[in-house]
Amino acid sequence: MIPQARLEIQKERVVCHTRVQRNVNLEKLQNGYLFPEISMHELQHIRKYPDAKLINLGIGDTTEPIPDIVAVSMAEYAHALSTVEGYRGYGAEQGNKALRKAIAETLYKDVQVKDSEVFVSDGSQCDITRLQLLLGSNVTMAVQDPSFPAYIDTSVIIGQAGDFEEKSGKFGNIEYMNCGPQNNFFPDLAKTRRTDIIFFCSPNNPTGQAATRQQLEELVKFAKENGSIIIFDSAYAVYVTDDSPRSIFEIPGAKEVAIEVSSFSKFAGFTGVRLGWTVVPEELCFSNGFPVINDFNRIVCTCFNGASNISQAGGLACLSSEGFMAVCSVVNYYKENAKILLETLASLGLKVYGGENAPYVWVHFPGSKSWDVFDYILEKTHIITVPGSGFGPGGEEFLRMSTFGHRETILEASKRLKNLFS
Repeated sequence: MIPQARLEIQKERVVCHTRVQRNVNLEKLQNGYLFPEISMHELQHIRKYPDAKLINLGIGDTTEPIPDIVAVSMAEYAHALSTVEGYRGYGAEQGNKALRKAIAETLYKDVQVKDSEVFVSDGSQCDITRLQLLLGSNVTMAVQDPSFPAYIDTSVIIGQAGDFEEKSGKFGNIEYMNCGPQNNFFPDLAKTRRTDIIFFCSPNNPTGQAATRQQLEELVKFAKENGSIIIFDSAYAVYVTDDSPRSIFEIPGAKEVAIEVSSFSKFAGFTGVRLGWTVVPEELCFSNGFPVINDFNRIVCTCFNGASNISQAGGLACLSSEGFMAVCSVVNYYKENAKILLETLASLGLKVYGGENAPYVWVHFPGSKSWDVFDYILEKTHIITVPGSGFGPGGEEFLRMSTFGHRETILEASKRLKNLFS
């Protein structure tokens, strides 16, 4: 008789084995997820230098207080839950109707997105995973290289990615669209093979570059010709300062080939509050003519009980006229941080990109391994950054620096970097 579980003694440690095999796709993931890896390096450095004043320009977490009008709205909603009149339980899985309407009318007023096409969520990263569940394991996908790690990692977990190739640093079934200074951070679509899904982030994380209108027109045309779906991540759209599109739906025909995910995290300081949204146009259909929005609605209703009512109250306050001005004021604060850091690094003769349409600067260290530069800067200046290779092979030789931070922190970081590289 085979036992249901067996116990082994390994160096005085008891290990219990069930008969359930590990998900083979999780075995394919390379190392840990990037940002917890950065946190581990941070903790090790703190143990080594307990008295050092560490500056974190790594994980892109907001630092400035949420505007009072937004925080008060959430506090009032939370307090109302203690009353018979104000108590609310489950809300609609798709989100509060008033908030869906406010997102459509405030953020998409010029591109005629319907409130019924807006799905409110607990953040865009969670929606990326739900979209992968919607699409399944049999689709092919393309990503910008470098790109936000969640696109590739969720592809691996769902079973789309194929095997990892050590030599290239890539997964065999993923099309990596190189986006670097040599091609103005936009892929050569003539050399890009056809895939079912194209993940595209603009302004881009990590490079900080925003695609131009002409570039996005090319992307939409490419998707139409190939019958592909673009998943457009616009989480940093509010940081655009030039005439670059803030939404893929500014491009004619995009509603027939694109889904857009976005977030209140970097827009309103909701990294801990958790609130985002996804727009799925009614025009978008699968190859058999079935509307994608219907299947996404089923995924949402099956896997999600809706975003926090308290968070949604805050989201509504953000989109009021007074609230919108207040959150944009905080965004402008981070933009000024970006300008300070960008000018500092450029003055040192370093090749620096981004920082104008996004809260990230992308710094080039030709001929160097990005983890080596990360370690060098951390050791010499006690500044945390992010090694570019963590965003894909196209990020090797680069570092990403976040410009989220208190002003005095950004000024101190600039001073330390000047002392190191002068």
